[in-house]
Amino acid sequence: MHEFQIINNFFSKLSKHNTSALGLNDDVFFDKKKKVVISVDTYNINTHFVNFRSPDLVIKKILRSSISDLICKGVKPKFYFISGSGNKKNFTKKNLLKISKSLKNEQKKFNISLCGGDTTFSNRLSFTITSLGYSNNIVYRNRSKLNDDIYVTGNLGDSFIGLQILKAKIKINNKMSKFFIKKYYEPDLQFKFINYLSRIANTSIDISDGLIDDLKKMINKQNFSFHIFEEKIPLSKTLCRLIKIKKFKKIDISSKGDDYQILFSASPNKSRIIKRISKNTGIKITKIGKIISGKNRSKIINIKDKQIEAKNKGYIHRF
Repeated sequence: MHEFQIINNFFSKLSKHNTSALGLNDDVFFDKKKKVVISVDTYNINTHFVNFRSPDLVIKKILRSSISDLICKGVKPKFYFISGSGNKKNFTKKNLLKISKSLKNEQKKFNISLCGGDTTFSNRLSFTITSLGYSNNIVYRNRSKLNDDIYVTGNLGDSFIGLQILKAKIKINNKMSKFFIKKYYEPDLQFKFINYLSRIANTSIDISDGLIDDLKKMINKQNFSFHIFEEKIPLSKTLCRLIKIKKFKKIDISSKGDDYQILFSASPNKSRIIKRISKNTGIKITKIGKIISGKNRSKIINIKDKQIEAKNKGYIHRF
């Protein structure tokens, strides 16, 4: 079984009388009355990060990916709790000092505070982060409308290449390597976009498991499909150069996940205000497709107007 089958078959019924749990089908818990928004994520070595040679970078990546769950809902993260399981090999004084310094810098950057957590002994390294914020409202999943435009912030694919470099599956020059590895460890969170998202988006999700897979999750309870236009998917100039050099397929590189950009849908009449927000904030926001009737199949369409397939549509935890 994969993670969503487990949730649906064994746990969703436990939350059916708790509306704040959102049917266990969103990124967060949202108590509208108390204005509390909470997200919980666990990160395991060899699954969510390759190794622990750079503990300062690993902790930075997992903290950013955790608060991304709130950011993509239009909520400012305020507090976080962190639990770590490991042993004396992982939690040396040197490593702990690096982790502490890195967290301090992240707290300053995103105006968040550590509020607690737990430490346990284990031969397998893992971290669990709970992020908390306050808001009157959030942008939910499954609120797309027919003919909505589909948008994404930032660029896609850089993080995946960084991961492949760390795994020694891709060899490129040192300058390029540094660029992609930095994008892997330090995803560009669209913090400035928080205040605008709820004004324009009908539904949203962050891209963690991959563009296509997360798009399906964003509309999974609705009778809708989507058209995505491959040439519209935003890439960095560095990644465009690499794709030419290595002759990669754009859709494969851009749909692997770990981007932590915001994927959202909005009514066509919001296109002007979205362009204005992009210009005023300096945030790259790209229209990449459209929400269509569920009577039609979802498609990825290339520049020649032909349907194409992504070799790997995203990451799913299987048990």
